[in-house]
Amino acid sequence: MTHDPRLTSALDATPLDSDVYGRRHVIEDVYPTVDAGRYPVKRIVGAPVDVWADIFRDGHDVTVAALRWRREGERGWWTAPMLHVENDRWHGTFVPVELGRHVFAIETWTSGFATWRRDTLAKQKAGQDIALELKEGRALVAAALPRAGDTAGKLQAALHRFDAGEDAGPLLAADLAAAIAAVEPRPDLTWSQAFPMMIERARARAGAWYELFPRNETDDPARHGTFDGVVARLPDIAAMGFDVLYFPPIHPIGTTNRKGKNNALEAEPGDPGSPYAIGAAEGGHDAIHPALGTLDDFRRLVAAARGHGLEIALDFATQCSPDHPWIKQHPEWFRWRPDGSMTSAENPPKKYGDITNPDFYCAERVALWQALRDVVLFWAEQGVRIIRVDNPHTKPFPFWEWMIRDVQARFPDLIFLAEAFTRPKPMKALAKLGFSQSYTYFTWRTGKDELSAYMAELTRHPEREYFRPNFFVNTPDILPYHLQGGEPWMFKSRLALAATLAGSYGVFAGFELLEHVPLAPGKEEYLDSDKYEIRPRDWNAPGHIKDYIAMLNGVRRANPALQQTSNFAFAPVDSPNVIGFVKESVGRDNVVATAVALAPGRHDVWLHVGDMRIGPEGARRPVRAVENLVTGEWRLIEWGGVRLSIDADHDPAVILRCVA
Repeated sequence: MTHDPRLTSALDATPLDSDVYGRRHVIEDVYPTVDAGRYPVKRIVGAPVDVWADIFRDGHDVTVAALRWRREGERGWWTAPMLHVENDRWHGTFVPVELGRHVFAIETWTSGFATWRRDTLAKQKAGQDIALELKEGRALVAAALPRAGDTAGKLQAALHRFDAGEDAGPLLAADLAAAIAAVEPRPDLTWSQAFPMMIERARARAGAWYELFPRNETDDPARHGTFDGVVARLPDIAAMGFDVLYFPPIHPIGTTNRKGKNNALEAEPGDPGSPYAIGAAEGGHDAIHPALGTLDDFRRLVAAARGHGLEIALDFATQCSPDHPWIKQHPEWFRWRPDGSMTSAENPPKKYGDITNPDFYCAERVALWQALRDVVLFWAEQGVRIIRVDNPHTKPFPFWEWMIRDVQARFPDLIFLAEAFTRPKPMKALAKLGFSQSYTYFTWRTGKDELSAYMAELTRHPEREYFRPNFFVNTPDILPYHLQGGEPWMFKSRLALAATLAGSYGVFAGFELLEHVPLAPGKEEYLDSDKYEIRPRDWNAPGHIKDYIAMLNGVRRANPALQQTSNFAFAPVDSPNVIGFVKESVGRDNVVATAVALAPGRHDVWLHVGDMRIGPEGARRPVRAVENLVTGEWRLIEWGGVRLSIDADHDPAVILRCVA
């Protein structure tokens, strides 16, 4: 063995009384964490949080560990025990009862008394003399007495009984060990770092979204829709089983470079313009388009929606029209070209003359960031608790991290949805830094292999700890190619996939009417898009699938397994045109298996669920039978599965409740 002088130098550079030499315990591989604690894990209030960690120390002394947690900023900690499972892996559970940002940590220490008791019992069982050990045990009890508090009487009584008879019983009793465990000295107490965790309400994990432009709630394209028109529509939307009613921007629309129908560069007289060209003489991001109604009208709408079991979600788009009041009030917040003209928003070669983006890194960025934050706070004060953010990936990540944390410190029940159709890593970065939910690539995932690969990605660790997907089947901007044929089976299939694969999903108004005409061949855009004109509709037109939507949303509401995304497993199906999967509720007390056809026609397949074990931890059993949640039919599992006949043209999905 050779001597490495560099090692001696490194050791000599560290004083022997350094804390490095005092830490006997190792706490590592803590779960759940995101980027080693840089970003918060997401969980739901009232739902148990399982924490795991590797915990060990040198030697053979008894190690004890506890889980500590608190809401961020509070002084006291809540405590729950951690139990050793196997191979130095420990587990603990706590249930957060408040919304907001929390932290949790792990503490571990050596129990001198538990070590003494274990070893003394072993010697006693072996018939060895334990007289000296009993004296050592008495000293340990006496040392714990000054810290005993309410349990001091129990410790004192044990000492008296032992001293009176010098019998091992009083010192080795289990109840004495339990009393001392909480009060004995812990000279080698070791803490992990504190790991952040965002505790949100259940709507952050699950919801069915319906998007519409309020100005279209009218029966005449020449008459602008109002908030009262939306109120009149609420029963229809609620009857379809939606939870969230989402509006694109409802603010005044600029007139400079206003867009015309179908995104024409020049508007005709009477064209309402794009709601995303925010700001006019009537106001900016904290104002309402006068034709929609007043702020009082909006508040009444929020209350009416709540009465129908619906939450209002608003769009937060940071761009401004050239007529936005901020342009004149704060020109320093924007970029200007050498000729004195304003820089328009661009995505070369595209140019958006009706909007411009604030310069997030301008010299006065602090005031700009605060003004944008105040916009969100304003709408939160009006009762809005869900904000969908337009294109957050094109704005600074530090802004979103600061803004979301600041807003949620004041309104911990406020949910943020990131509309970021961009590269995977930026999408995930936005989810890490605070967005409650995220748009996804589901809109373009159609084949069995690509759907399977995508779900495997979203439900693996660590993505499942922070990335909550929202599966929109269509949007005002996107008419996917697979819907452009207008086949009812395809609309139903995509709806069933979105509603059962993800805890949250959404549709844009007109989906229930099978709207499918593109702007032009090869374009994933709607002809006569709602973004540029007022479009009344007959919501009960023949051929609609409102009843099918209501059925799916009813099944979702009745089955907690479908109200989450993470507890997911594929179920083998012997067909490339049918995908199968199983989802379990967070409490493992509700299990749903689903098979969805990805092609038209009839499909006779086996759904293999017999090898799957379901139920609570420690009592998991194989699936024994399934109940069709639409027809009510019961089937026993035979030959490891169940035979299904799927008529995709009628209903491409079979949804089954599994029982053990």
